[in-house]
Amino acid sequence: MSWSKMKQQLESFLSPALAERFEYRATSYRYLPDKAGQCYITVDKKNVLNMIDTTTYIRWYQSELEIKNDPAIQIPISDEELETVRKEANGKIPEDRLIVIARSRKITELAKELMSAQSALSKSNFVVVANKFLSTSIEESMESNDILLNILALVDRRVGKKRILNMSEQIKLKHPCVQYFYELRRRLV
Repeated sequence: MSWSKMKQQLESFLSPALAERFEYRATSYRYLPDKAGQCYITVDKKNVLNMIDTTTYIRWYQSELEIKNDPAIQIPISDEELETVRKEANGKIPEDRLIVIARSRKITELAKELMSAQSALSKSNFVVVANKFLSTSIEESMESNDILLNILALVDRRVGKKRILNMSEQIKLKHPCVQYFYELRRRLV
């Protein structure tokens, strides 16, 4: 789906109270393949949530290296994870090497989760999450652990005043960015 069509669909679900204040924006460079695009959400013409493709991968790799090189971080490997690596290898791999491979995979997953939790999202990630949001129910989006899905659901017109007021305890457990959009929506209800 093209960006303009997706933006139009997302804006059609936007709460009327936010219609004049909230905006989805994206830039891309068609003729410069080394320049990645960016996507951001603005409130009152100020960038609140930036999603840039170029820096995300660098920071994810740095986080992965920090986790790998920190001797204080102990990452337990379960028997299931070892068995998964053993099955994928289809051959004789020494047991100590299986542990290294399983640990490396787990570190990569942790680094990705860390980046997601820090809301360092990319434009391509936004497009994927926005498509998911448009095709799933509002309840699934609200209960998800994905920061962007939570934000899209909070600014949605299908989430009414009563639901917004009743979710104050749940929001306290969410990422600060999600809490910001909750407070914005709560003030306008």
